[in-house]
Amino acid sequence: MSRSQIPFVADDMSALARSLRTQLAGRDGLPGHVELLNMLSRAAGRRNFQHFRAQASAHERLAAPLAAPEPVDHLRVARTARQFDADGCLTRWPSRPWQRQLCLWVLWSGIPAGETFSEKAISTLLNGLQRFGDHALMRRELVDNGLLFRTDDCRIYRRIERKPPADAVALIRHLKTRA
Repeated sequence: MSRSQIPFVADDMSALARSLRTQLAGRDGLPGHVELLNMLSRAAGRRNFQHFRAQASAHERLAAPLAAPEPVDHLRVARTARQFDADGCLTRWPSRPWQRQLCLWVLWSGIPAGETFSEKAISTLLNGLQRFGDHALMRRELVDNGLLFRTDDCRIYRRIERKPPADAVALIRHLKTRA
């Protein structure tokens, strides 16, 4: 069985030495291997060696680098960007579902976070983000895709906070730099 190396760090060397001396003073003879590991662990502020090892393992897992970022399909981003004019407004509703999704994320990003809107206010806002004049379609699609919250009586609308996919983030950034 291979041994994993666990770094041993003591914040206060003097306190470590005092704790070890106190623990060794109450013993007759030398401690065994496991007893010595437990003494060192207690001197470092842990309950025992198992606790010390569990803390080190948890620290290692949390300090591990995050998963690789999601890859961006730049061709899809470029093709979807053609659906927007120079001001970043949607000029037509795309026929391809993957393009619709990306367009919805762009519209979502144009809705202020944490604000509540009436139906008229959200329609006005969506009319400013698209040029083909179908704010009802945009409202319905945003609600159906879980990007916009709507009460049952359709009086209150609010943006739902979610993390956009990598392609959507790339498209949003591209449109902002182009505008």
